[in-house]
Amino acid sequence: EVKLVESGGGLVQPGGSLTLSCVASGFTFSNYGLGWFRQAPGKEREGIAAIWPRDGDSYYADSVKGRFTISLDTAKNTVYLHMNQLKPEDTAVYYCAADPTLAKIWLDNSPRYWGQGTQVTVSS
Repeated sequence: EVKLVESGGGLVQPGGSLTLSCVASGFTFSNYGLGWFRQAPGKEREGIAAIWPRDGDSYYADSVKGRFTISLDTAKNTVYLHMNQLKPEDTAVYYCAADPTLAKIWLDNSPRYWGQGTQVTVSS
């Protein structure tokens, strides 16, 4: 059974930092594309970062480029989202996702597997 379990969400002040973690199980980590999505109230789900473990190539939405970094710990089957310079508009539920095909994550926004989500709130 494939499982993706996120953690690390919470309340942070504008300009602050937060790191989200997603522990994966039930599949060969290095054979799957991994990504992070977010959905704010009243808005569509947005793909914000993705990575292909085999070569480490990563991709970012313009809205987070230069502020967020996606990284891996293959020994722990964990993907991280390091978020810096957080803004109130970054407030959303953040989801981890996985698919054997990176395009399903980055181009189609339709990965096969999803985590349960973790809330990030940026507010003073």
